[in-house]
Amino acid sequence: MEDFQTIAIFNYSHEIVVIKHLLEQEEINFFFENETLVSIDPFGSFAYGGIKLKIHFNDFEKVQELLDNLNSNLKIV
Repeated sequence: MEDFQTIAIFNYSHEIVVIKHLLEQEEINFFFENETLVSIDPFGSFAYGGIKLKIHFNDFEKVQELLDNLNSNLKIV
């Protein structure tokens, strides 16, 4: 796990569903640190440091682009 680094932090488990799906489609190795802990105790998310998306450093640019595209396409009605 030494080669994995945090690229994003989320506060709630429902925020990671779409990102998890996109990463699996792209076959990118990843894991969410504190995912289970926050799903059990959602109000403790801030105390635990949130849910950290960890990816391999070789995939950093690809995932950053994916996150940027996802953020730019979000529209609030």
